[in-house]
Amino acid sequence: MNTINDTNYNFPNQKSVYKGKVREVYNINDDVLVMIATDRLSAFDVIMPRQIPFKGQILNQIASKMLDATADIVPNWILGIPDENVAVGHMCDPFKVEMVIRGYMSGHAAREYKLGKRLLCGVAMPDGMIENDKFPEPIITPSTKAANGEHDEDISREEILSQGIVTEEDYLVLEDYTRKLFKRGTEIAKAQGLILVDTKYEFGKTKEGKIVVIDEIHTPDSSRYFYIEGYKERQEKEEPQKQLSKEFVRQWLIENGFQGLEGQEIPELTDEKLIEISDRYIELYEQITGETFVKADVSNVASRIETNVLSFLNK
Repeated sequence: MNTINDTNYNFPNQKSVYKGKVREVYNINDDVLVMIATDRLSAFDVIMPRQIPFKGQILNQIASKMLDATADIVPNWILGIPDENVAVGHMCDPFKVEMVIRGYMSGHAAREYKLGKRLLCGVAMPDGMIENDKFPEPIITPSTKAANGEHDEDISREEILSQGIVTEEDYLVLEDYTRKLFKRGTEIAKAQGLILVDTKYEFGKTKEGKIVVIDEIHTPDSSRYFYIEGYKERQEKEEPQKQLSKEFVRQWLIENGFQGLEGQEIPELTDEKLIEISDRYIELYEQITGETFVKADVSNVASRIETNVLSFLNK
């Protein structure tokens, strides 16, 4: 299977390369970033030993479509999409917090709630809720942006300000942009028969001091979706909701004895399993965007990316 695992380019005026769990970011002259979405799969903060065909293309194209669909309300870092797996944009100084916003009590919020907690990141959660209930209003529950291999941690607005992580002036902008993006994302999802349950946004500042949204938005790796159809009936019966996210990968790993804990072995990712996961990601793409997924030519993917990026940079 011709997938993208590790890249090793040397673009003109390249200063450095940052390799994250899934994306590889090339710094061009401390001015432009070339972000390549690989086909690596990360779960429980562990990179799986084999890659998922077309995963990088899927995430990059969903993110680019969502950034384009929100550019009229919140500025973003993108300059262009020269390749199916690549986004090029302004180099920014990232804020050291992730803005998590939750419309429903799911995932981490539900786990905390079950422990009896009614405050999450300093924000009150009403009594009498059950898992996957809608909050009266979406709540913002920020987290620290952890270094590689470490877990993000909850942090309150008050702690962010008191620790000087973000100035109050900037934080008000981050909150405003987060609510605007979530509102638009909710509208886009609804048009596709989906509920945007929760998501996270990352922001940075350009050299000119402009706050912009960076990285991906509204992808199945950064967001949780439910299907609208049947949501109410499942809630009334207190049944699990039908989800659209990469949760299916985590569940498969858990069922096979892996949660990223010491001493646990990653279950075998057979060719059949890789194709099955790839097909699910394609289904996610088509459901979220409402468009048919078109597979890129992967006969020589490394060369394809290099040619397209060089052509874009030369312009």
